[in-house]
Amino acid sequence: MKQHTFLIALIALALAACNGLPAPTAAGNPTPASTPTSPPTATAAPTATPVPSATLLPTLALTATPTPHPLSIPFMRQQSYPGSEITIEETLIPGANYYRYIASYESEGLKIYALLTVPFGEPPLTGWPVIVFNHGFIPPGQYKPTERYVAYVNALARQGYIVFRSDYRGHGESEGEATGGYRTPAYTIDVLNAVSSISRYPLADPDRIGMWGHSMGGQITLRAMVTSCCAIRAGSIWGGVVGPYWDIATEWRNPSAPNATPNPAGWRNRFVVEYGTLEDDPEFWNDISPNSFLADISGPLQIHHATGDVVVPYAFSETLYREMLDAKRTVFFFGYEGDDHDISENFSTAMLRTIEFFDDYVKNR
Repeated sequence: MKQHTFLIALIALALAACNGLPAPTAAGNPTPASTPTSPPTATAAPTATPVPSATLLPTLALTATPTPHPLSIPFMRQQSYPGSEITIEETLIPGANYYRYIASYESEGLKIYALLTVPFGEPPLTGWPVIVFNHGFIPPGQYKPTERYVAYVNALARQGYIVFRSDYRGHGESEGEATGGYRTPAYTIDVLNAVSSISRYPLADPDRIGMWGHSMGGQITLRAMVTSCCAIRAGSIWGGVVGPYWDIATEWRNPSAPNATPNPAGWRNRFVVEYGTLEDDPEFWNDISPNSFLADISGPLQIHHATGDVVVPYAFSETLYREMLDAKRTVFFFGYEGDDHDISENFSTAMLRTIEFFDDYVKNR
């Protein structure tokens, strides 16, 4: 670096002599740029006066700034999630007091399918309140929009909410590749585009949107709520993968084989190999973790987790709860002794608490 700096100084002296200008002094050197607070955007290089020296090329290359990781929350905040108009693809058998449809919308040029429920009757003047529903991991090849989470969707839809449950890319009939919910932001992007799409739906109230997420859907919910400044009024997370990203990468293993050697091709090992440990690169690990941005979360958060959950560590929710308190954000935490990942034994209690929470912070806000 010293050689390049010395070489640039010589070039500047030569140019000054050729043009009859005084040579720059040390005091005239520009102040080094401070570390940017948001990911930089590419700008065109200025046209320089031709200088007979090939050494300028490597000097310019040294000033290049690495591209932020797509999972980085600051980077995600700079992207747009416009969604699209919602298209009704199929009318299903209605529920007890609500219509059911297979609908579609666009996300990054992909056609994404979703389950849509709409209450019977005349909508409020501003439209029905909405719950964007983020399901947990289901093998994409086995996924069907009308299966799994039937009782969860029904419980919310019966209470006068539009429920919009994205299939995510690569699931069911949705276009695109199913890349998983942790190594890329793809599913979160699909959900943020779902929020924009349902906001444009004529029967929905764009100012009354909540979000529900289970397991992997909990991570998507948390990431969406710290990426979007205000669209998501409140979030309820059940058994969520919501620990800091370094904890997710290093402390979450297959419960049926806790001592198994980690898959070297898996995203966790690839991240560690590429970026090192939390001590090696705290900026990377903190930037990709929604937990680092809780001060900016878009609304109150409700957390549910069972102590008997063998799929996702109970400690993840405990940590998120403490971090929300530290960030002085509104948060409620409910633990269920001995219950499972789906909170199946206490389902009615947990769902009643969820509906009351959404009524307070979404429907009746």
